[in-house]
Amino acid sequence: MTDDQPIPVLTIDGPSGSGKGTISRLVAQRLGWHYLDSGALYRAIGVAAGWADIDLSDPAALVRCTFDTEIAFRDDGNELRVLINGSDATDELRTETAGAAASAIAAIPEVRAALKARQRAFRQPPGLVTDGRDMGTVIFPDAGHKVFLDASAEERAERRYKQLNDKGVSVTLAGLLREILARDARDANRAVAPLRPAEDAVHIDTTGLGIEEVVDRVMALLPSHGA
Repeated sequence: MTDDQPIPVLTIDGPSGSGKGTISRLVAQRLGWHYLDSGALYRAIGVAAGWADIDLSDPAALVRCTFDTEIAFRDDGNELRVLINGSDATDELRTETAGAAASAIAAIPEVRAALKARQRAFRQPPGLVTDGRDMGTVIFPDAGHKVFLDASAEERAERRYKQLNDKGVSVTLAGLLREILARDARDANRAVAPLRPAEDAVHIDTTGLGIEEVVDRVMALLPSHGA
């Protein structure tokens, strides 16, 4: 790509449970582009910190952990597997403990700064689809296409409940709803890169919508791939 033809980027931001991970991965597959699950990076650092018994309130130790932790993604055709220092930690990353750790770590400016270059390195030809909470506002503000997915907290809790139950994880719907509301508040009110739509993002409410319908709506936003 030349300077006047930058590598295209589609950012899909939104709160936990909005469907951004599933949608982003499917859109990337349709386009034949690379895919970055930015939230997995923060969860991975949280898991690595837990393995090393690092206090989540110790920014200096967490920054060292960020630089020392090797994170790799492997798509096995069915899902994206995440390897931390060579060990498959995909299932551990999906736990509510990892999610809470990621939310706490994401509020630390030094950790966000340490991960910025790593995230931007995923921008490679022919293009990148990336999901997270600040992809369109902080990491790729020059992205040509930006989407903000949302859904009611109740529906997001139900989606998470079904996902975890299908994996044999025992949770309560009420407990998940409380956790989602608490995380929404943390993410929206943190001092650094708070969760909010980019000014030029297209907002899509996924409440009541099927996965394929949402994918089609996102694809329709891309000039050369729209219906």
